[in-house]
Amino acid sequence: MARVTVEDCIDKVDNRFELVLLAGHRARLLSQGAPLTIDRDNDKNPVVALREIADETLSPGDLKEDLIHSLQKHVEIDEPESDAAEIVDQSEAAVGEAQNEEEGIAFDRMSEEELLAGIEGLVPPEKSDDF
Repeated sequence: MARVTVEDCIDKVDNRFELVLLAGHRARLLSQGAPLTIDRDNDKNPVVALREIADETLSPGDLKEDLIHSLQKHVEIDEPESDAAEIVDQSEAAVGEAQNEEEGIAFDRMSEEELLAGIEGLVPPEKSDDF
């Protein structure tokens, strides 16, 4: 039986704390019945998890994503907005812009050069001993 040490795994996962989290998560998955990717060799689940990480039979990135997903309580699902709502929003924005252009009103429109000139003209605040 070969011993697995942290040094065998640390080149796969840079942070020792993250290694412990990933190995612990994988050991829990193994205890729940997840399929093994290596031979057990009469080892317990934490040792098997470390051996899987050391032998690179599992990707640390995939394990990390699985761990994050397992810890999430509420998973937001991005649902596409209806096309009708987008069309209404776009038409309202276009009408608003057309009205502003007809009235000759411009709201905070500034070129990049004007912005840079304004930034260069700013003076840093003076230091005081109050803080």
